[in-house]
Amino acid sequence: MALSVDRGTTHVEHHVGHDHGGQALFKALFFTLGFAVVEVVAGYWSGSLALLSDAGHMVTDSTALGLAALAAVLARRPPSKRHTYGLVRLEILAALLNSLAMLALIVFIAVEAIERLSHPQPVMGGMVMVVAFIGLLVNLAVAWLLHHGGDSLNTRAALMHVMGDLLGSVAALVAGAVIWFTGYTPIDPILSLVVSALILFSAWNLLKESLHVLMEGVPAHVSLDNVAHDLAAIPGVRRVHDLHIWTLSSGQIGLTAHLELDSFDDWDRILQASRVCLDQRHGIRHITLQAELKNKPPKEFA
Repeated sequence: MALSVDRGTTHVEHHVGHDHGGQALFKALFFTLGFAVVEVVAGYWSGSLALLSDAGHMVTDSTALGLAALAAVLARRPPSKRHTYGLVRLEILAALLNSLAMLALIVFIAVEAIERLSHPQPVMGGMVMVVAFIGLLVNLAVAWLLHHGGDSLNTRAALMHVMGDLLGSVAALVAGAVIWFTGYTPIDPILSLVVSALILFSAWNLLKESLHVLMEGVPAHVSLDNVAHDLAAIPGVRRVHDLHIWTLSSGQIGLTAHLELDSFDDWDRILQASRVCLDQRHGIRHITLQAELKNKPPKEFA
């Protein structure tokens, strides 16, 4: 996908990407979000905070699935003259809003759980067990769907969220069983706090990653020093400076750099070697390099 300019004309080259597991992600989103609504109703009806907190966790995962599905769709849309990178940054903005909303939900659940520990309330343990067991089956089905839905970065990340949701369903199932067999209702707010901790871990990491991307930070798995060293090691390159690496969206990394050369005559080979090196060693494909000689005007190549 690129905006190219010829003499007297400007046009956008359209290269449509692959599905990136979009169909599996949308199906998983439908099942997960649908059952989250069921858990909200059942949790309110049965008086179970564990079900309500698990529903909140499923909403978190539903949003993660939605973001992944959205990214899969947006990845296929070409850039335009107004948005030369396309709309891929919507994924990051949505992740930021999602993480803030989940942190607010965690505060609500924690306050309610502490209140219930001080003043226990009756809980319908049987209903909690049934709904939690169905939720466990739904999460297993969604995990199977994602496992067979592709091997993209988005799909693998969504699968990790769903595996965490399995733990939430198990916690609610345990709470229902304890209440049903022993009548010990404090287990419900206790396990709701456990599920809240799971949400806190995911939401906090999502918040940090979103802010890091929006601040144009270097991706965590990329070493700026290693990239600079590899570029400088290419024959014909004297020095690398003004090196910038950032994340465009999930799985898309951008890089710009100035390469000081011995001679412009060998630029084609250096450019090709640089692209191969950055792609194979660091997974960076969106590259803009500027070639220059010491004390001479620079030349830009993309």
